[in-house]
Amino acid sequence: MTLPTAPFSPPPAPPADLPRTAGELRAAGHRPRGVRAEIHDNLLAALRAGRDPWPGIVGFERTVLPQLERALLAGHDVVLLGERGQGKTRVLRTLAGLLDEWTPVIEGADLAEHPLAPITPESRRRAAELGAELPVAWLHRCARYAEKLATPDTSVGDLIGDVDPVKVAEGRSLGDPETIHYGLVPRSHRGIVAVNELPDLAERIQVALLNVMEERDIQIRGYTLRLPLDVLLVATANPEDYTNRGRIITPLKDRFGAEVRTHYPLDVAAEVDVVRQEARLVAEVGEPLLSVLARFVRHLRESAVVDQRSGVSARFAVAAAETVAAAALRRSALTGERPAVARPVDLDAVPGVLRGKVEFEPGEEGRETEHLTHLLRRSVAEAATELFAGIDLRPLGDTVADGALVATGERVPGTELLSALPELPVLHELAQRAGVAADEPPPRIAAVVELALESLYLARRLAKDADGTTTVYGP
Repeated sequence: MTLPTAPFSPPPAPPADLPRTAGELRAAGHRPRGVRAEIHDNLLAALRAGRDPWPGIVGFERTVLPQLERALLAGHDVVLLGERGQGKTRVLRTLAGLLDEWTPVIEGADLAEHPLAPITPESRRRAAELGAELPVAWLHRCARYAEKLATPDTSVGDLIGDVDPVKVAEGRSLGDPETIHYGLVPRSHRGIVAVNELPDLAERIQVALLNVMEERDIQIRGYTLRLPLDVLLVATANPEDYTNRGRIITPLKDRFGAEVRTHYPLDVAAEVDVVRQEARLVAEVGEPLLSVLARFVRHLRESAVVDQRSGVSARFAVAAAETVAAAALRRSALTGERPAVARPVDLDAVPGVLRGKVEFEPGEEGRETEHLTHLLRRSVAEAATELFAGIDLRPLGDTVADGALVATGERVPGTELLSALPELPVLHELAQRAGVAADEPPPRIAAVVELALESLYLARRLAKDADGTTTVYGP
């Protein structure tokens, strides 16, 4: 029960042995089943078998997902409430993996109607005329998930439908229900509709969803079609949207069976897992530096100078890791060193590049880079302290203090950094602690040694002199 690479990727071809007419479908013993029943049964089957129903979702195992599972087992429509960048949309897209892989639909119908349970006037007429020969097509589960970003210009026609002037021009009367062009929600019949940023919908548009969620019918320009729509409606919202940029109207909130609160990763390990999963790294970024970036993001979320109402998205940590990897790749191109491995010097690129992704409190204008640099250094110190706990760094610090100056920078390869130091047992101990073997390429060992040197500098046991392109550690 896994989803294709993306919910919008082209679906695979259905198996050739599936029934192709309503008669064959009935003979095979197939029975219509609602979308909520599908999700209920498939979720229970996954839980009983010990399979993960939420592939790719990190950090919600003990908090968000149990609440969401209870809501789905109860058959509730769900709204996920949380700050930006908490993975709400990712969770909603994973819901499609709980649907049956293939489901039968009436071939050529406007809606995804079950061949044994048509709901529109046209499909009912076709079913009566063709009987057992009603043609059947098969819909993959990835095509049964529809997503709409709520924007102020979204119309009722977009979501519910409107009169189709082309059908009227063909000679049909305005009173004919078949002149209706169905919107996103009816076209998602027997599927899932996800509305991102629900409070951004105008209140009059939200009203149009009331009947869909409760009475399961739709009203379009005076038409009242009693269509027994089978739709699971899920949505996302930010807490601030409830009172500031917009709000979910009370009757609509009442129709959602469950409101589930999301959160940012609760610990450094979960933050690192998210970055490792989501980031597209063009160079090696070791676990120590990923730990630095994870701590950096967590400090930003706790800082008094950052506007916590807007949040610090998990995308910030992902972008930071990608920036560090890009800096390492650029340095590799300049020095000719292979493989390209990120070192602490590459962290210097983060504050300047990503400053615009964080909202600061009023009055902090002009000091953004200063705050980011301070928190980044604090994160480096904490990560190094934890990684090197129990290792005596004094031999390394004394060697540099006695005149073994060590240079680093965008044009300094790792071999040059290591050659500035004599053979010290502590260097092997540092590499071993970081999971780097002694016979691995010098760039990987240099990344660990540089982190140790930076920690000594931050502990004020070494000095550091930077001229813009080169940094020198010394006494």
